[in-house]
Amino acid sequence: MDAFLQGLALVFNFQTLLVIAAAAIFGVFVGAVPGLTATMAVALLVPITFYMDPTPAIAAIVTTSAMAIFAGDIPGTYLNIPGTPASAAYVGESHQLARQGRARETLGTNLVCSIFGGLFGTLVLVFVSPSLAEVALKFSSFEYFWLALLGLSCSIFISIGSKTKAFLSLLVGLLLSTVGLDMMSGAPRFTFGIPDLMAGVNFIPVMIGMFALNELMMFYGSSNEGRNVPAVHKDKVFGSVPQHLKRYWRNLLRGSSTGTLIGALPGAGADIAAWISYAMGKSRSKNRDAYGTGHIEGIVDASSANNSGISGAWVPALVFGIPGDSITAIVIGVLYMKGMNPGPTIFMEGGGLVYALFTVFFIANLIMLPIGYIAIRSAKVFILTPRKVLMPIILCFCIVGAFAINNAITDVWIMLIIGLVAFILARNDFPMAPAILGLVLGGTLENNFMSSMLKSNGDLLSFFSRPISAGLGIIVILIWLLPLFVRLYRRYRGASRDQSPRTP
Repeated sequence: MDAFLQGLALVFNFQTLLVIAAAAIFGVFVGAVPGLTATMAVALLVPITFYMDPTPAIAAIVTTSAMAIFAGDIPGTYLNIPGTPASAAYVGESHQLARQGRARETLGTNLVCSIFGGLFGTLVLVFVSPSLAEVALKFSSFEYFWLALLGLSCSIFISIGSKTKAFLSLLVGLLLSTVGLDMMSGAPRFTFGIPDLMAGVNFIPVMIGMFALNELMMFYGSSNEGRNVPAVHKDKVFGSVPQHLKRYWRNLLRGSSTGTLIGALPGAGADIAAWISYAMGKSRSKNRDAYGTGHIEGIVDASSANNSGISGAWVPALVFGIPGDSITAIVIGVLYMKGMNPGPTIFMEGGGLVYALFTVFFIANLIMLPIGYIAIRSAKVFILTPRKVLMPIILCFCIVGAFAINNAITDVWIMLIIGLVAFILARNDFPMAPAILGLVLGGTLENNFMSSMLKSNGDLLSFFSRPISAGLGIIVILIWLLPLFVRLYRRYRGASRDQSPRTP
């Protein structure tokens, strides 16, 4: 109880509440501008969090990410351009409804479903995380090795598109994680004689380059900069929401639970949660033909999943120190900067900070209602923001943010090089999430592997000598063999059909 009251005191003070309000407005602005993702918004906040206490710093990131995910629905509805990747799953439905004169009704449904999904995911986070932390206290280097490998494997198999490209993207991140001093011999690796690289590649310049700078290059390399904004219609924001929720309450619960579950998988995130939830809703719907023509059912499923996926991604980040998505990957870096080590011990050593984090999640989702309503009512202000003026300002923020971490020009060069590489990869449909997880988990994977080898005198079977380690190892191997099993099953089904007797 003392820790709980301490957590409330950390949140309900003028400084933290002011930061939450400012972060909510910033998140709405960034999410509503096409091309500026929630991850980019969080990455731009990192230099500012240097000067904050731990609670306001985490509150700013949580609130910004939640608001940006919802705000991405605004340009998706009016312009058919998703503001964030999480909005892409149902952008067709939203825009078709806007063309029917139901733009505000659609955004009102998006807003309420996003709030419900976020609160649902937060409840799961509150009740599941402490229990998982007790199990995680039994983990050794063997279990953490398999857990890191599980996260890297999930980032490949959950990625949308080519798995080969996802694997190659992962290798890019793993390569970056090897830069610096070898943990065993102390020999420098891939430093090219640059002293600043002895400590490894800093995570934040890579994030800024991979997301913010990449989006800037995408904008200036795109030919469809100018699109006409449809007139804002006079339909009510929340007028039809109660009847939609009454009719599709099963979709709301299914989308929220699916989003939380998928968000908890390392490497998945809100965008994949939205896609999978939308696909599940369509497959179970009685009106499948209505999908794609402006059907509110698909919006209920996917918009509740993307915000619940944000909360779900914090489960592995807090309990195991394994990022659930790119946003929590940034958060882990911020926690380390604040002297807190993500993992099971944070629930014992964090004191009131953990309860403060849970409280922030509830406030961030509740404050979404008034600020989201204002954003919907004034949607034209966000849509008409001149991006040609905005993008150079963001570029300045990128350079200053990368330099401010270590006051080193090397980090600026890293940001520029990674941004160029990310632009080339993105233009060729390479996913970015595996590369990010490769960089974040590469060191964890290597360190725990080498520690385990030292403990067992090089015996590889020792990775299966403990019950939890053996279970995680079997899960990872089954994930690797899953494509082979699927291929063999399809071949068997095809052969059995060919051999089945045909009736004349």
